[in-house]
Amino acid sequence: MSTSYSMWSVILAPYNLPPWKCFKDPFMIMSLLIPGSQAPGKDIDVYLRPLIDELKELWSDGVETFDSSTGKCFKMHAAVLRTINDFPAYGNLSGWSTKGYMACPTCNKDASSQKIRSKICYMGHHRYLDPSHSWRRSKKFDENIKKNC
Repeated sequence: MSTSYSMWSVILAPYNLPPWKCFKDPFMIMSLLIPGSQAPGKDIDVYLRPLIDELKELWSDGVETFDSSTGKCFKMHAAVLRTINDFPAYGNLSGWSTKGYMACPTCNKDASSQKIRSKICYMGHHRYLDPSHSWRRSKKFDENIKKNC
């Protein structure tokens, strides 16, 4: 990584199109391009605030929009269905800590984490298997048998 700058893009994709069109160039909208020498980190809220305000307005009030296929106007509403990002960006966007003993957003406070040497490891992942699954009670994972996970 010899570059001394970083660029973060925020791209919106409409989901009311057929699946084969949703992520094609003509239909995607780049709403933000955040330049800087580093990732925006916790300051990403400053960049996202105008977009969030507009999305809130689109959700509650809607916007009068022209439909060229029917030749009529309609009130369009919008919502954020999902975000695609890496784990550190997920922590910045959600406010959830992605470091330490409770970093798993699925497990929350029930995270089965322990320190192994200098790293924190999450060992209880087999608890999500079906109770009758042969690997559920296997000691090959973390040497612990979980009876009521």
